[in-house]
Amino acid sequence: MSDTASASPLPKRSLIQTLEIDTRLLGMVGAFAVVCIVFNVITGGQFLTPRNIFNLTIQTVSVAIMATGMVFVIVTRHIDLSVGSILATCSAVMAVVQTRFLPDTLGLGLGNPLIPWVAILIGIAVGALIGAFHGYLVGYLGIPAFIVTLGGLLVWRNVAWYITSGQTIGPLDPTFLTFGGIGGTLGATWSWIVAALAVAATVAAQWSARRNKLAHEQPVKPAWAELAMSGVTALVIFGFVAILNAYDVPSRVLERAFQARGETMPEGYTAAYGLPISVLLLIAIAVVMTIIATRTRLGRYIFATGGNPDAAELSGINTRLLTVKIFMIMGILCALSAVVASARLSFHSNDIGTLDELRVIAAAVIGGTALSGGLGTIHGAILGALIMQSLQSGMAMVGVDAPFQNIVVGVVLVLAVLVDILYRKRTGEL
Repeated sequence: MSDTASASPLPKRSLIQTLEIDTRLLGMVGAFAVVCIVFNVITGGQFLTPRNIFNLTIQTVSVAIMATGMVFVIVTRHIDLSVGSILATCSAVMAVVQTRFLPDTLGLGLGNPLIPWVAILIGIAVGALIGAFHGYLVGYLGIPAFIVTLGGLLVWRNVAWYITSGQTIGPLDPTFLTFGGIGGTLGATWSWIVAALAVAATVAAQWSARRNKLAHEQPVKPAWAELAMSGVTALVIFGFVAILNAYDVPSRVLERAFQARGETMPEGYTAAYGLPISVLLLIAIAVVMTIIATRTRLGRYIFATGGNPDAAELSGINTRLLTVKIFMIMGILCALSAVVASARLSFHSNDIGTLDELRVIAAAVIGGTALSGGLGTIHGAILGALIMQSLQSGMAMVGVDAPFQNIVVGVVLVLAVLVDILYRKRTGEL
């Protein structure tokens, strides 16, 4: 080889390549931005108000929580059509436990601090058992997940009906209701504190990962690129909290709160809602699920099995037990979503969670989870849920009929899968 050839410069990298930004994620962020801008123009600036963004956020949480679990299910080449019905059963169980079973059977009076937490734990246990049962049928008996969960969709929806005798159950415990959104927020001060802690933790994790790469002599981004990503992260977190803090509690609500304490509200007093507790729950779940996916043996087994089930089994992975674990995780997340959904309504209703299975699957797929298995991200699924909810909320604000909203969502889902297939073919992933 000549000296000229050996001294040839390395190919130039684009800014996106230097920053190591996932182009699929960047595309989803761009799509979300376009949706928001279009609806903001159509609604005369009403879509991107702090009030609507707050409502959009709390409406997304329930589906987003389940979408994080659906990533694991789809990555392993399964599907779960029963998540909305499991949510309904868990919601019915928790509603009956806190309004009838604990007060009447165990003598715990209304307002007892144990009631909401016992109800939530029982609901989580029910969700875990249902999920594990589905996983057993799929993993050990070999029944296709599509059939098992299609049956579960019918069974658990009607089990929920029998648990409540078809009645709406409420009102639910006040502490339980704080997980619903507007009834449970941190306020401005604590929201800023949480934002600062989140930025510090995210930046620390980012630079810790860089140090680990350097210690193992792996390639890293330039320092300026790391600083740029840290700046973007801080800007997004603080910007999001600033928008939520800009949504003030109505004065009549504040007046009632002061009157309940026997006080008079000061003249000109204002207070912001801030960060909803339900969003904090979603963030915590996203962090845990991301750690499981990227830093644990279970996560490695999940993606290895999804990439090549036969090779995974030959390598010693117990794929049957793994299937049980995945569906059990999905059941637990359905129970947590039931807490958020029923708390947001302030009661349990028979139609709670209806069609959520389709929204959850759509969120995961729009978020980049491959139906062929082996590929998917937690943050992508959450962003997919946010895009779905933005579409539905925007169309509702414009006055689009519900049937046409579902038509649009269905078209978007098909287009998302088509774009994903074309992307994978172009990048050699398919």
